Amino acid sequence: MSIPGSRKEGNKFVNTIPTDAAGLGKMVPILKEYINNSAENTPKKTLGPFRTNPAVYETAPASGLRVTWIGHSSLIIEIDGIRILTDPVWSNRVSFTQYFGPKRFFQPPLALTELPKIDVIISSHDHYDHLDKDTIKFLADKQIPFICSLGVGKYLESWGTPKNYIHEVDWGDSVTIGDCRITAAPARHFSGRGAFNRDETLWSSFVIKGPEHNIYFGADSGYSPQFKEIGDTYGPFDLTMLEIGAYGKYWPDIHMGPDNASNAHIDLKGKIMMPIHWGTFNLAPHAWYEPAERIEKYAVEKNINLFLPQPGQPTEAGRPVNTGWWKHFMQ
Repeated sequence: MSIPGSRKEGNKFVNTIPTDAAGLGKMVPILKEYINNSAENTPKKTLGPFRTNPAVYETAPASGLRVTWIGHSSLIIEIDGIRILTDPVWSNRVSFTQYFGPKRFFQPPLALTELPKIDVIISSHDHYDHLDKDTIKFLADKQIPFICSLGVGKYLESWGTPKNYIHEVDWGDSVTIGDCRITAAPARHFSGRGAFNRDETLWSSFVIKGPEHNIYFGADSGYSPQFKEIGDTYGPFDLTMLEIGAYGKYWPDIHMGPDNASNAHIDLKGKIMMPIHWGTFNLAPHAWYEPAERIEKYAVEKNINLFLPQPGQPTEAGRPVNTGWWKHFMQ
C-alpha cells in the first residue's frame, strides 16, 4: 500500500476530501466570535521564563529519542543519531510584520545562536506560525538541508537558502538523512501568506523512520480518513506529534482540536502522543490553556499515553510524561 500524491485544480492544491478552509465568507462570523469571546486567550500571568541548557545536547539521548518543545510546532527532535528542527519560529510575532499580530506568550527557551548542530529542517507549510522569515534568514547560510512541501522552496531560496540544500517533496516522497528516512504524508489544511496566493503551495505532515524509532510530525491538519491510511501504511508510531490548539467552531475542517487529535493518534496506531501547536500564540477564541486541559480528559477516556514536557526541556520520549507545567500559570 502506498500514499497517493497531492492533487491540484489549476494552480491550486486541493484537499482529498471536501474541506471548508474558513475563507473570506467566514470572516464576519469569525470576527463576531472573537469580539464576543470572554475566554482567557492570552495568559494573565507571564509564562516562564523557560530555559534550555545547551550542554544537554553534548550527550546523545540514552533511548535514542529525545524531544525539546521550543513552542507551538517548533521542535528539536533527536532520533537515532540525527537532529531535526521542525517549523522553526523564533520571532516575537507570527505575522507579515513584527509591529502587530499574534505575539508570543513566552520567549524561545533557546536562542538561535545556541542551537546545537541541526542535521535537517522540516518546513511543513507556508503559514506565518510555521514558516518564519527572520528565523529562516538566520538559518539559511548554516549549510543545513531543508525538507519542505511543494512550492515552499521559493520562500526558502528568496531568504538566502542555497537551492541545492532545499528538498521539495510531494506526499509520498522521501529524503534520507543519516540513517533516517523522512517521508511527506497528507494533511487536511490550506496554505498562503496573503489574500491572493491561497493554496498555491502544498501542506504536509511527515513520517520520520529510523533504525530504532518511527515517529509522526502532524504539523497542521483537520481530522480526516487520511490518518488511518497513514497509520496503516507507515505505522505503528512510537510517538505522534499532533496539533491540539487553534480550533474554532467556524473552521473544524482545518484544525482538529483535542478530541479529534486524540482520535487521529488512535488512527495512526500511536503509542505516545505529544500535543503541539498550543500554548504559544493567541490564534483562536479558546483559553490558552484549554487544549491541554481537554487533551488530559480525552487521554483518560481513550487510554492514551501523553508526552507533555515543559517548554525548553529536552526530554526522552520513550515513556509517557506529563509535567502539567501550564497549571502553574492558570488564573
